[in-house]
Amino acid sequence: MIRITNLVKRYQGRTVLSIDNLEIQDGEIFGLVGNNGAGKTTLLRLMLDLIRADKGVVTSDEHPVASSEKWKDYTASFLDESFLINFLTPEEFFTFIAEEYSLGREEKSTRLESFSEFFNGEILGKQKKYIRDFSRGNRQKIGIASALLTGPRVLILDEPFNGLDPSSQILLKRMLADFNTEHGTMMIISSHDLNHITEICTRIAIIEKGVIIRDIKNDGNAMTELASYFSVRNEVKGRR
Repeated sequence: MIRITNLVKRYQGRTVLSIDNLEIQDGEIFGLVGNNGAGKTTLLRLMLDLIRADKGVVTSDEHPVASSEKWKDYTASFLDESFLINFLTPEEFFTFIAEEYSLGREEKSTRLESFSEFFNGEILGKQKKYIRDFSRGNRQKIGIASALLTGPRVLILDEPFNGLDPSSQILLKRMLADFNTEHGTMMIISSHDLNHITEICTRIAIIEKGVIIRDIKNDGNAMTELASYFSVRNEVKGRR
C-alpha cells in the first residue's frame, strides 16, 4: 500500500500540492486526472522521491520513500523521456535494466517477447539504431516496456498514451490490464484522456490546484461523473 500523509509541495512560496491523506491499495489501478498544472506530475515525482516535499510523507509498504531504498526493489516507473538513455540501442537499454534488477538473459528475452505485438516489429533488431533516433511514439513504447520488464509490484506511469497511435493505445490498455490481473500490480496512471482512464482504472481521483477533490470508485459510471465535472469547470471558466 502507498500512503500519503499531510503532503505539501511549494515552489517560490506558492503551494502547488496539498494532500492531507491518500491511500492506494495493492492491486488497484489508480487513475489521476486533472487539467494542465493541476499537480499530477508533481504528485508522481514525490511518490518516486524525484523531488522533496516541504512537509509530509509518502510511504510504500511502510517504507518512507524519502529515507528508504527498499521500495525501489519492487517499483518501476516511466514519466518522460528523461528516464531513457538515448545513446543506447533498445537492446542495450533493456539489458541495462535487466542487469539492474538481476534478471537473467532467458527471463529478459521471455519478457521482451511478451511485448512483441506492442513493439510491432519497430523496436528490436534495428542494427545499432539508438533510442534518440526513434519516433516519439516508439520511444514511449521503449520506456513503458522497460518499466514492465522488471515485473514490478508498483508501476507509475505519467501520460503513457501520449504519442501512441490508436492501435498501440488499445494494445497498451489490454497489456496493462492483463499485467495487473496476472501479477496483482498496483498501477498509478496519470492521463488527460478520460476514456482511457475510465476503461482501465478501478479508481480515479480528480486533482485540481494540487488538491484531490474527488475520489471515485469506477463502478461503470465514472465517465459520466468525470465528464460532468470537467464540463462544469469549463463553463465556469468561460464565464470569467
